[in-house]
Amino acid sequence: MQHFFRIVITSLLLVLVGGLGICHAQNSKYQIIPKSFDGIGKLYMGREISQVMGWQGAFWLERKERQKEERTDLLLPLLNVVPGMVVADIGAGTGYFSKGLAQLVSSSGTVYAVDIQAEMVKMLTELVQQSGLKQIKPLQSSLTSLPLPRAGLDLAIMVDVYHELEYPDEVLGSLVESIKPGGRVVFVEYRAEDSQVPIKKLHKMSIAQIRLEAQQQGLIWERTENNLPWQHVVIFRKR
Repeated sequence: MQHFFRIVITSLLLVLVGGLGICHAQNSKYQIIPKSFDGIGKLYMGREISQVMGWQGAFWLERKERQKEERTDLLLPLLNVVPGMVVADIGAGTGYFSKGLAQLVSSSGTVYAVDIQAEMVKMLTELVQQSGLKQIKPLQSSLTSLPLPRAGLDLAIMVDVYHELEYPDEVLGSLVESIKPGGRVVFVEYRAEDSQVPIKKLHKMSIAQIRLEAQQQGLIWERTENNLPWQHVVIFRKR
Protein backbone atom coordinates (compact mmCIF):
# COMPACT_ATOMS: atom_id res chain seq x y z
CA MET A 1 0.00 0.00 0.00
CA GLN A 2 2.84 2.39 0.90
CA HIS A 3 4.47 1.61 -2.43
CA PHE A 4 1.20 2.50 -4.19
CA PHE A 5 0.96 5.87 -2.40
CA ARG A 6 4.59 6.63 -3.26
CA ILE A 7 3.81 6.07 -6.94
CA VAL A 8 0.73 8.30 -6.77
CA ILE A 9 2.59 11.11 -4.96
CA THR A 10 5.54 10.89 -7.36
CA SER A 11 3.18 11.09 -10.34
CA LEU A 12 1.42 14.13 -8.91
CA LEU A 13 4.75 15.86 -8.29
CA LEU A 14 5.83 15.20 -11.87
CA VAL A 15 2.58 16.69 -13.19
CA LEU A 16 2.99 19.73 -10.92
CA VAL A 17 6.60 20.32 -11.92
CA GLY A 18 5.72 19.88 -15.59
CA GLY A 19 2.88 22.36 -15.25
CA LEU A 20 5.15 24.89 -13.58
CA GLY A 21 7.63 24.45 -16.41
CA ILE A 22 4.94 25.19 -18.99
CA CYS A 23 3.79 28.27 -17.06
CA HIS A 24 7.35 29.51 -16.84
CA ALA A 25 7.85 29.03 -20.58
CA GLN A 26 4.66 30.93 -21.32
CA ASN A 27 5.55 33.73 -18.92
CA SER A 28 8.94 34.15 -20.57
CA LYS A 29 7.15 35.11 -23.81
CA TYR A 30 3.89 36.63 -22.64
CA GLN A 31 2.77 38.78 -19.74
CA ILE A 32 -0.75 39.02 -18.38
CA ILE A 33 -2.07 42.55 -17.74
CA PRO A 34 -5.46 44.13 -17.06
CA LYS A 35 -7.40 44.10 -20.32
CA SER A 36 -7.69 47.38 -22.17
CA PHE A 37 -10.49 48.19 -24.58
CA ASP A 38 -10.55 45.63 -27.41
CA GLY A 39 -7.53 43.79 -25.96
CA ILE A 40 -7.17 40.32 -24.42
CA GLY A 41 -4.95 41.38 -21.51
CA LYS A 42 -1.87 39.64 -22.87
CA LEU A 43 1.40 41.33 -23.83
CA TYR A 44 3.91 40.12 -26.38
CA MET A 45 7.09 42.14 -26.83
CA GLY A 46 5.43 45.17 -25.27
CA ARG A 47 2.30 44.98 -27.43
CA GLU A 48 -1.14 44.04 -26.14
CA ILE A 49 -2.76 41.48 -28.39
CA SER A 50 -6.14 42.56 -29.72
CA GLN A 51 -9.40 40.67 -29.69
CA VAL A 52 -10.24 38.67 -32.81
CA MET A 53 -12.84 39.97 -35.21
CA GLY A 54 -15.42 37.18 -35.14
CA TRP A 55 -16.97 35.55 -38.18
CA GLN A 56 -20.09 37.60 -37.48
CA GLY A 57 -18.17 40.59 -38.86
CA ALA A 58 -17.50 38.89 -42.21
CA PHE A 59 -19.70 41.42 -43.98
CA TRP A 60 -17.15 44.13 -43.10
CA LEU A 61 -14.47 42.27 -45.04
CA GLU A 62 -16.70 42.25 -48.11
CA ARG A 63 -18.06 45.80 -47.80
CA LYS A 64 -18.39 47.69 -51.08
CA GLU A 65 -16.30 50.61 -49.84
CA ARG A 66 -13.27 48.46 -49.02
CA GLN A 67 -11.47 48.79 -52.34
CA LYS A 68 -11.89 52.57 -52.34
CA GLU A 69 -10.93 53.00 -48.67
CA GLU A 70 -7.97 50.61 -48.60
CA ARG A 71 -7.05 50.43 -52.31
CA THR A 72 -6.99 46.67 -52.09
CA ASP A 73 -6.46 46.59 -55.85
CA LEU A 74 -2.92 47.90 -55.30
CA LEU A 75 -1.83 45.21 -52.84
CA LEU A 76 -1.46 42.00 -54.83
CA PRO A 77 0.57 43.60 -57.67
CA LEU A 78 3.24 44.42 -55.05
CA LEU A 79 3.83 40.73 -54.35
CA ASN A 80 5.10 39.52 -57.74
CA VAL A 81 2.98 36.36 -57.64
CA VAL A 82 3.28 34.24 -60.79
CA PRO A 83 1.57 31.08 -62.11
CA GLY A 84 2.60 27.88 -60.37
CA MET A 85 3.44 29.45 -57.02
CA VAL A 86 2.34 27.94 -53.72
CA VAL A 87 1.07 30.69 -51.42
CA ALA A 88 -0.84 30.96 -48.14
CA ASP A 89 -3.43 33.51 -47.11
CA ILE A 90 -3.27 33.41 -43.31
CA GLY A 91 -6.46 34.58 -41.62
CA ALA A 92 -8.16 34.39 -44.98
CA GLY A 93 -11.63 35.14 -43.61
CA THR A 94 -14.11 35.21 -46.48
CA GLY A 95 -11.39 34.71 -49.08
CA TYR A 96 -11.31 38.35 -50.19
CA PHE A 97 -7.63 38.10 -51.16
CA SER A 98 -7.57 34.34 -51.74
CA LYS A 99 -9.63 34.86 -54.89
CA GLY A 100 -7.13 37.30 -56.37
CA LEU A 101 -4.18 35.13 -55.38
CA ALA A 102 -5.85 32.11 -57.00
CA GLN A 103 -6.11 33.95 -60.29
CA LEU A 104 -2.43 34.93 -60.11
CA VAL A 105 -1.09 31.45 -59.34
CA SER A 106 -3.52 30.00 -61.92
CA SER A 107 -4.59 26.36 -62.01
CA SER A 108 -0.96 25.21 -61.78
CA GLY A 109 -0.49 26.83 -58.37
CA THR A 110 -2.02 26.52 -54.92
CA VAL A 111 -3.51 28.96 -52.43
CA TYR A 112 -3.87 27.67 -48.89
CA ALA A 113 -6.66 29.76 -47.35
CA VAL A 114 -6.18 29.37 -43.60
CA ASP A 115 -8.46 30.54 -40.80
CA ILE A 116 -8.92 29.58 -37.16
CA GLN A 117 -12.71 29.98 -37.17
CA ALA A 118 -14.71 27.01 -38.45
CA GLU A 119 -17.41 29.34 -39.74
CA MET A 120 -14.89 31.19 -41.92
CA VAL A 121 -13.51 27.89 -43.25
CA LYS A 122 -17.05 26.92 -44.20
CA MET A 123 -17.41 30.21 -46.11
CA LEU A 124 -14.09 29.53 -47.87
CA THR A 125 -15.25 26.04 -48.85
CA GLU A 126 -18.45 27.50 -50.30
CA LEU A 127 -16.35 30.08 -52.18
CA VAL A 128 -14.34 27.31 -53.84
CA GLN A 129 -17.51 25.45 -54.81
CA GLN A 130 -19.21 28.55 -56.23
CA SER A 131 -16.21 30.07 -58.00
CA GLY A 132 -14.65 26.91 -59.37
CA LEU A 133 -11.24 28.09 -58.11
CA LYS A 134 -10.07 24.63 -57.12
CA GLN A 135 -6.54 25.87 -56.47
CA ILE A 136 -7.87 27.39 -53.23
CA LYS A 137 -7.47 24.90 -50.37
CA PRO A 138 -9.39 25.94 -47.21
CA LEU A 139 -7.70 24.87 -43.96
CA GLN A 140 -8.47 25.40 -40.28
CA SER A 141 -5.58 26.26 -37.98
CA SER A 142 -5.17 25.85 -34.24
CA LEU A 143 -4.26 28.63 -31.81
CA THR A 144 -0.57 27.78 -32.01
CA SER A 145 0.17 26.15 -35.37
CA LEU A 146 -0.69 26.15 -39.05
CA PRO A 147 -1.55 22.99 -41.06
CA LEU A 148 0.84 23.78 -43.90
CA PRO A 149 3.49 21.70 -45.69
CA ARG A 150 6.99 22.10 -44.29
CA ALA A 151 9.19 24.28 -46.53
CA GLY A 152 6.42 24.20 -49.14
CA LEU A 153 5.43 27.86 -49.58
CA ASP A 154 6.83 30.51 -51.89
CA LEU A 155 4.85 33.26 -50.16
CA ALA A 156 2.57 33.82 -47.18
CA ILE A 157 0.51 36.93 -46.56
CA MET A 158 -1.32 38.13 -43.45
CA VAL A 159 -3.70 41.04 -44.06
CA ASP A 160 -4.78 42.78 -40.83
CA VAL A 161 -4.38 39.46 -39.02
CA TYR A 162 -1.07 39.19 -37.18
CA HIS A 163 -2.01 41.64 -34.40
CA GLU A 164 -4.92 39.34 -33.45
CA LEU A 165 -2.92 36.13 -33.03
CA GLU A 166 -3.24 34.91 -29.45
CA TYR A 167 0.09 33.08 -29.75
CA PRO A 168 2.07 35.15 -32.27
CA ASP A 169 5.44 33.61 -31.45
CA GLU A 170 4.22 30.05 -32.00
CA VAL A 171 2.12 30.80 -35.08
CA LEU A 172 4.80 32.84 -36.81
CA GLY A 173 7.35 30.15 -35.98
CA SER A 174 5.04 27.55 -37.53
CA LEU A 175 4.61 29.74 -40.61
CA VAL A 176 8.35 30.26 -41.07
CA GLU A 177 8.84 26.48 -41.00
CA SER A 178 6.40 26.28 -43.92
CA ILE A 179 8.27 28.82 -46.06
CA LYS A 180 10.87 27.67 -48.57
CA PRO A 181 14.38 29.11 -48.20
CA GLY A 182 14.24 32.43 -50.02
CA GLY A 183 10.45 32.56 -49.72
CA ARG A 184 8.61 35.61 -48.42
CA VAL A 185 6.35 36.51 -45.51
CA VAL A 186 4.20 39.63 -45.94
CA PHE A 187 2.59 41.59 -43.10
CA VAL A 188 -0.16 44.05 -44.03
CA GLU A 189 -1.18 46.10 -41.00
CA TYR A 190 -2.95 49.39 -40.35
CA ARG A 191 -0.39 52.10 -39.60
CA ALA A 192 -0.02 52.72 -35.86
CA GLU A 193 2.12 55.76 -36.67
CA ASP A 194 -0.83 57.54 -38.29
CA SER A 195 -3.56 58.80 -35.96
CA GLN A 196 -5.72 59.62 -39.00
CA VAL A 197 -6.22 55.96 -39.87
CA PRO A 198 -9.77 55.29 -38.56
CA ILE A 199 -9.04 51.95 -36.91
CA LYS A 200 -8.94 50.97 -33.22
CA LYS A 201 -5.51 51.35 -31.60
CA LEU A 202 -4.87 47.66 -30.88
CA HIS A 203 -5.74 46.75 -34.48
CA LYS A 204 -2.80 48.79 -35.75
CA MET A 205 0.93 48.00 -35.77
CA SER A 206 3.99 50.15 -36.33
CA ILE A 207 6.71 49.16 -38.79
CA ALA A 208 9.19 49.01 -35.91
CA GLN A 209 7.01 46.55 -33.97
CA ILE A 210 6.44 44.34 -37.00
CA ARG A 211 10.16 44.20 -37.72
CA LEU A 212 10.98 43.48 -34.08
CA GLU A 213 8.63 40.51 -33.91
CA ALA A 214 9.45 39.12 -37.36
CA GLN A 215 13.17 39.20 -36.68
CA GLN A 216 12.64 36.97 -33.63
CA GLN A 217 11.96 34.20 -36.14
CA GLY A 218 15.04 34.93 -38.22
CA LEU A 219 13.16 36.68 -41.03
CA ILE A 220 15.15 39.22 -43.03
CA TRP A 221 13.46 42.53 -43.79
CA GLU A 222 13.36 43.10 -47.55
CA ARG A 223 11.30 46.24 -48.02
CA THR A 224 8.29 48.24 -46.86
CA GLU A 225 5.64 49.57 -49.22
CA ASN A 226 3.62 52.62 -48.14
CA ASN A 227 1.44 53.31 -51.16
CA LEU A 228 -1.79 52.07 -49.54
CA PRO A 229 -3.87 54.79 -47.85
CA TRP A 230 -4.26 53.10 -44.43
CA GLN A 231 -1.80 50.19 -44.28
CA HIS A 232 1.86 49.46 -44.68
CA VAL A 233 3.05 46.33 -46.44
CA VAL A 234 6.16 44.93 -44.75
CA ILE A 235 7.92 42.19 -46.69
CA PHE A 236 10.43 39.74 -45.22
CA ARG A 237 12.44 36.92 -46.72
CA LYS A 238 13.48 33.62 -45.16
CA ARG A 239 17.19 32.86 -45.25
